[in-house]
Amino acid sequence: MMNVLTFSRDQAASFSSVVRSRRTGWWLAVLLMSALVGCASRAPDPTLYLLRSDPPPGVSVPAEAAPTTHVSHWQLVLPVRVPEYLERTAMLLPQGANGLQPTYSKRWAELLSSSVPRVLAQDLNTLRGLGSVWTSPVPDSLVLKGQLRVEVLAFDVDPHGAAVTLKARWTTAGANASDTPRAHLTTITVPSATSDTDSLVSAHRLVLWQLAQAIAKTLD
Repeated sequence: MMNVLTFSRDQAASFSSVVRSRRTGWWLAVLLMSALVGCASRAPDPTLYLLRSDPPPGVSVPAEAAPTTHVSHWQLVLPVRVPEYLERTAMLLPQGANGLQPTYSKRWAELLSSSVPRVLAQDLNTLRGLGSVWTSPVPDSLVLKGQLRVEVLAFDVDPHGAAVTLKARWTTAGANASDTPRAHLTTITVPSATSDTDSLVSAHRLVLWQLAQAIAKTLD
């Protein structure tokens, strides 16, 4: 025999109130999620910044020459190492004396581990002559004087956002196994015209140009 549950009027009203409350909560949750999705979909795209291969404005650039045969040929060995904390597209800006704040609305168009060797190789060829510095693959017919290895130790915006500092070391080793590698170390600081991101990117670019100038002097 089936038992039939009976409710008083007050119990039925209380039950209906719980049902309505749960329905209202569910709809509120749906509306909240919809609002969050709508806000996310309206978030602006990040601005991407590129370290361009062209020399920075205002620098003295040698006259463009045909592929050179009278200067020594070097191989820039990849990868060019950069600190692990820089292996991200979000730009890192100083936060206090020791902190770094990623800016997700302003990003590098490519990782610095890709842009630094690309720009550095181009700058070295601009400074020394087209075809004087190669990355892989190196033509079989090319006689190399030696290999160049570069490591970036720091590439940072200063705590006040007024300059960019790069610390790098590189080694040059002749093609003969008996040649002793020569080690070099430099620290370069370039002031930024302003603390805005575009000026800081320009300072990053000028720092790399000055690094290429320092390296080029050790390749002859």
